[in-house]
Amino acid sequence: LNRGQDEAIKHGNGPCMVLAPPGSGKTLIVTERTRYLIEESGVRPDQILVITFTRYAAREMKERFERLTAGKNYPVTFGTFHSIFYGILKCAYGIGANNLMSEKESSVLLQEVLDQTNIESTPEVEDEEELVRELLREVGMVKNGLYHLKDFHSKYLTQDEFAEVFRSYEHQKKELKKFDFDDMLVQCYALFRKKPEILQGWQKRFQYILIDEFQDIDALQYRLMEVLQGYHKNLFVVGDPDQTIYSWRGADVKLLLDFDKRFPGTRTIMMLENHRSVPQVLAVANSLIAKNHMRIPKDLVAARRSFGPTVWHHAVSPQAEAAWIAEGVAALHGKGVAYRDMAVLYRAHYASRSVEEALLKADIPYSLFSGVPFFGRSEIKDALCYLRLIAVGDDLAFLRVANVPKRNLGQRRMAYLRQYCDEHGCTMLQALEATSENDIFKRTKAKQLLSLVHGFRRSVEGRSVSEVLSALLDESGYEQMLRTEGSQERLDNLAELKQSVYEFEATCGEEVTLDCYLHHVALLSNADIADASKDNVRLMTIHAAKGLEFSHVFVCSLSEGVLPSRKTRTVE
Repeated sequence: LNRGQDEAIKHGNGPCMVLAPPGSGKTLIVTERTRYLIEESGVRPDQILVITFTRYAAREMKERFERLTAGKNYPVTFGTFHSIFYGILKCAYGIGANNLMSEKESSVLLQEVLDQTNIESTPEVEDEEELVRELLREVGMVKNGLYHLKDFHSKYLTQDEFAEVFRSYEHQKKELKKFDFDDMLVQCYALFRKKPEILQGWQKRFQYILIDEFQDIDALQYRLMEVLQGYHKNLFVVGDPDQTIYSWRGADVKLLLDFDKRFPGTRTIMMLENHRSVPQVLAVANSLIAKNHMRIPKDLVAARRSFGPTVWHHAVSPQAEAAWIAEGVAALHGKGVAYRDMAVLYRAHYASRSVEEALLKADIPYSLFSGVPFFGRSEIKDALCYLRLIAVGDDLAFLRVANVPKRNLGQRRMAYLRQYCDEHGCTMLQALEATSENDIFKRTKAKQLLSLVHGFRRSVEGRSVSEVLSALLDESGYEQMLRTEGSQERLDNLAELKQSVYEFEATCGEEVTLDCYLHHVALLSNADIADASKDNVRLMTIHAAKGLEFSHVFVCSLSEGVLPSRKTRTVE
């Protein structure tokens, strides 16, 4: 143990904040301190609570503790916030697994709520599952962030619509006597406020509370932790404000930065020795992270010896950068490095497009983590379906984009068109052309859609594909819809698609027609993306890479306005 680790492990009573950067051995600190409290300080094991943020991390922590204590089976409580407070609810209310909704059940219920409320601004798109997932995430943000509904702004619904959906979803759960994932914390907090005698029982039970990854805590988790430690006041937290990457999910780094102000008498211990990375990597990391404003100043020191260079390659274009990465991967693999030991990281998913194409061209297997291949993303599929609607007019393309953005062509009218197709042996676009004057299409934008398609079919000859795509996304209202939603990442993906079309035109060596481009992109879309369990290069966002280790890492698109994002040009 180094000095900082030893000091943290042997801390006595009272609040303690350990600032533990990557590679400083924070799991070791938590497990060793737990053992120290039992075997050196005489604390009863069942009075110790260890909390972390994922089931995987909690299980790993418990297993390491059991190995450390040679299988003595000390009854220490290890768990996530959700598992701990669900256990408390079970004791208080006698609820069981039958009261707990699965993620699938929550999705089904919210879908029913959307159908019942008949909200007009709900997009009737092919990928309705994604909409439901995002709305469930927003419902969770309201609860975990302790927001008032009037202060929360949904990306997908108006404020009144979101409030209606939220209240209806919560009411129907109550009628069913069901809890969803976020209710484990919400209901437990309500229980503590309603029945202080139950709170006091749990306060006395847990004499020592240890929390890992404290920088990821949100407002509700913080409140629960604050009241739970209120009797013994022995709170030991481990975290690093420089690793806060989940603010979009409700995490608030100020809760760690202001910890000593909220808990007077806090002992702060700095862990500055990194056992994972070499000096060159740490020098780069220290230099970059020092520019942050909301942080506690510190410089990491490498415990490892120097090994291998940190390379900066200035490419003239994203394509040249991607080709250089592919060459580097191939060279390392030729020296015996497994593909799975290499990773390519980027800030946002759209940046993977040029890398994917370069790896495919070089016949290098890869897998995308926490994302889908570039040409599999919903906005890219939508854009390509608009092009197909002009070029081919097939039913799949029509079904995907006819009502995106909303043209009031919902399920009832689509069923009408399908029936017409069955009776007349035509496509859905042809069916709409034949029936657009019928009463069923009054108060819709069916004629505007037909005008859009016919106009582009007349003008497509002689225009470049990149020009047609840009005009189509503009005149259809698709890009404006994304701007209204505030979907910047999806707009970035469309910008990347336009760039890829332009590059294809510039490098094809012959005139590119719309049919030619659609054939080219179909080959990319259907490319055999390797299974993640196989020996593949890993492509992922920096968020998704948290906690993972690779022997060789390429970080791409380190360009001003991309990484860091142009949105970060603020003091905060």
